[in-house]
Amino acid sequence: MTSVGPVATRCGLTAEYDLVIFDLDGVIYLIDRPVDGAVEAVDRLLRMGLPVAYATNNASRRAADVAGLLSGMGVPATAEQVLTSAGATASVLAEQYGPGAKVLVVGAQALRDEVSAAGLSLVGGADDKPAVVVQGYGPQVGWSDLAEASVAIRAGADWVATNTDRTLPSGRGPLPGNGSLVAALRTALDRDPDQIVGKPAPGLFVTAARRSESERPLVVGDRLDTDIEGANRAGMASLLVLTGISDASELLSAPPARRPTYVAADLSGLFDPEAARPIVASGAAAGSTWQVHGDDDGGLVLDGAGGTALDALRLLCRTAWQGEAGAVIRAASGDAGSALAELGLG
Repeated sequence: MTSVGPVATRCGLTAEYDLVIFDLDGVIYLIDRPVDGAVEAVDRLLRMGLPVAYATNNASRRAADVAGLLSGMGVPATAEQVLTSAGATASVLAEQYGPGAKVLVVGAQALRDEVSAAGLSLVGGADDKPAVVVQGYGPQVGWSDLAEASVAIRAGADWVATNTDRTLPSGRGPLPGNGSLVAALRTALDRDPDQIVGKPAPGLFVTAARRSESERPLVVGDRLDTDIEGANRAGMASLLVLTGISDASELLSAPPARRPTYVAADLSGLFDPEAARPIVASGAAAGSTWQVHGDDDGGLVLDGAGGTALDALRLLCRTAWQGEAGAVIRAASGDAGSALAELGLG
């Protein structure tokens, strides 16, 4: 486990907020290994005395298991710092259906354990007439599980999803997530789930802030459709890091509900004064000559030099978000071409 050394001075975004709420997959780790720089970033936050929390849509592990995984990677964590969609969903079901209500779980053992711990009664199939089907990600979920859920829902059971993340980040690229499995049932049933508990619903973030008595939390995530939209719904500032699912191209076309406050390449952006400049702030950074304008074909043109690729991205976002140009981007200088290539926009 990483040890907390001498007290560090707060800088960049860490000077503006009193809690950092991290998403996990694609931000802190990729399945079973830490993202480059993540261990060092969390250690630095702890040395600053800045509280941290972890909020994940992944319903395949319980909070204590997630804390153990993090600690094994060198990221100090306790179960109380971790909020999972599995735990949140079990709490919601217990409140809405009451003790002993019959639940058919489609997902990992962790979700079954959370539902059972909440005082609900697990059933094996549709013939047991469950009151609700709860669906979460599980790597072993198969056709027979989805078929049993389909029969139960058609017979009148409610349908609750822990989350609808279409993909999970991995070292091999995005892999199917719970949203993809939910989509299979949605196709079979020709309707949507009755309720979705995890992000982008604001509950995980609101609970994390309440536990820490935070007044100015910052959400750090890699997905616009869950982490960033969830932060916006919760009324919280957010930092998008480009180490997971959402990339620069997706950011440029993001609708208002999915636009982050800040953007950085990775978690080192938490400490970088440049990354602490909101995307919607006017003008380029000091020393930068980046200029962005629309062209006759309805695209964007990046010109100039002297700035970072991320500063160019902020300018591109401001122009695109004002509806001044489309998604086609080209460079008008060699430095602009290099910046676009670094951003994956070349």
